[in-house]
Amino acid sequence: MTTAHQEHGLEDLCAAGTELYTSALREGRVPQGAANSAPCLVDLGLLQPHVEDAHWLEPVAPAVALHRFLRSAADRIADERRREERLAAVFEPLMRIDGRRTTGADTPTIEVLSSLQQINLAITKAMAQAGTELLAIQPYNGRPTKALAESMERDQALLDRGGRIRTLYQHTLRHSPAVAARHELLKGDLEARSLNEVTERLLIVDRSVAFIPANTDRTMAVEVRNPAMVAYLATTFDRLWRLATPMYPQAAQQPSLNGITPRQQAIAALLIEGHTDATIAERLGLNIRTARVHIAKLAATLGSESRAQLGYLIGQSGILKQEEQQGREP
Repeated sequence: MTTAHQEHGLEDLCAAGTELYTSALREGRVPQGAANSAPCLVDLGLLQPHVEDAHWLEPVAPAVALHRFLRSAADRIADERRREERLAAVFEPLMRIDGRRTTGADTPTIEVLSSLQQINLAITKAMAQAGTELLAIQPYNGRPTKALAESMERDQALLDRGGRIRTLYQHTLRHSPAVAARHELLKGDLEARSLNEVTERLLIVDRSVAFIPANTDRTMAVEVRNPAMVAYLATTFDRLWRLATPMYPQAAQQPSLNGITPRQQAIAALLIEGHTDATIAERLGLNIRTARVHIAKLAATLGSESRAQLGYLIGQSGILKQEEQQGREP
């Protein structure tokens, strides 16, 4: 009993079709009846009637067939993109409406804030209603002076109401003038710690609402009011906080290990994972030139003459085991 031929696309060309098409390409033609075992070749346009004898089928050149199908796929993609643009044009003005008014006030929500003005307004509103704490991860300090001043006003108002602020920075910001000035100007229950690597910016207000970036340049954000998600983010912050090094009000210095600084220890861990200089610099908040200076000093300390040898010497030195042990300390 002959098995019925299953319909399929060109990308799923069946074995019978592949075999017959290969034969047609080698011979230049195949009898029309041969296509009965693989009708897909005619349906997909890979075989077509011979121009001089309809009893034969001749193959379409693979390059021609591929170009035709790719062009068809490109046209479908273009149509979908045009459809997406039309949908975005319809919904964009609707998304500006405060959707929270359409449901109960205590309904869990996740809202996209599509401009810096919306982000600032939402954070200001959440901070004005806060009375307990602000948990923050700040991986950078490149905010405009006006935005920095507004955030300090919000923070001080929370401190004045008896709230507390806990902030995580990267180690590269431990001696930043802007960070130091913030600590000097704010008065109240304020603490800061630092880590070699931190997540993207995160704000958690009273463990009831969180703000996270929604794109790489941080011009969009997501406001999260879903209790489960906010609790997850708060737990992540708490665990990072326990691993971090105190920075303010009283700083604690990470010890050097066998002449290798804490920064070089962090670089060594990333080198052993095979990361490039550029990736290492990005993850540790350094410029690439500074990262390379630290790598050179690390190589000199360990007596390495090549990148490959440096990885071996890092593994033999034991500094990664000591760094891992320090990371587990409360």
